Amino acid sequence: MSMKIRLARGGSKKRPFYRIVAADSRMPRDGRFIEKLGTYNPLLAKDSEERVIMDLDRVKYWLGEGAQPTDRVVRMLEAAGVIAKTDRNNPKKAVPGKKAQDRADEKAQKAADAAEAAAAPAEAAAEE
Repeated sequence: MSMKIRLARGGSKKRPFYRIVAADSRMPRDGRFIEKLGTYNPLLAKDSEERVIMDLDRVKYWLGEGAQPTDRVVRMLEAAGVIAKTDRNNPKKAVPGKKAQDRADEKAQKAADAAEAAAAPAEAAAEE
């Protein structure tokens, strides 16, 4: 049985609240789970103590049993110091889209033209 440590969504519409649970990977996201390991409330401030609450002993137990944490839970565990921080590299995610690149090129061209136009009268005045 493959185990996952993942988030199960609760809360009402537009007001998310998550439970951190250990569950069989074949079960639905909000469905049956084996054990509740903590909570995550994304509506609280990032520096709030109540934003992420975990029972770290039980999390370590499930990791020892072979449970695989999801990406979001891995970030929470890294912040808590339970697992070593890993480098992530997705260089394409930071690259703007084609239209945004076109707009940036157009803006740079306008700025260069404006600087050139401003420099031309100054050169003419210097020559006189």
